[in-house]
Amino acid sequence: MRVWIDADACPRAARDQVVKFALKRGFEVVLVAGQAVARPGFACVKLIVVPSGPDAADDYLVEHAVPGELAICSDVPLADRLVKKGVVALDPRGREFDERNMGDKLATRNLFTELREQGQVGGGQAAYSDKDRQAFANSLDRILTRLSRLG
Repeated sequence: MRVWIDADACPRAARDQVVKFALKRGFEVVLVAGQAVARPGFACVKLIVVPSGPDAADDYLVEHAVPGELAICSDVPLADRLVKKGVVALDPRGREFDERNMGDKLATRNLFTELREQGQVGGGQAAYSDKDRQAFANSLDRILTRLSRLG
């Protein structure tokens, strides 16, 4: 089994958590980025740096991840593409994307993008907190357990 990480947008604390689970459970972690990022020095971790360009890392993830694998990403359109392919998608704050919630998540994302472009709202997500780290670890454990039973 492999866990894919959209490394350009994933907080380091979440990446480190995935690596800890990989060392315990014996799976491969693939970091995909549009620029060089720090790669933990463990054999189970692989770094793929794709040529820069819009959505290059996203396209690589969608092309190479296979159904039954897990991808960590906060990009809602990327998660939608992965879920449609049968890849489980989890954001670094512990929220799983699935067929049931993708429509709502895409609509919310599009609304906020439009509001930001109009200057009606500003900023992005709040800082990555201890609560986020714990929610992510709990969801990651639950999903990895579920996928290992299916595989």
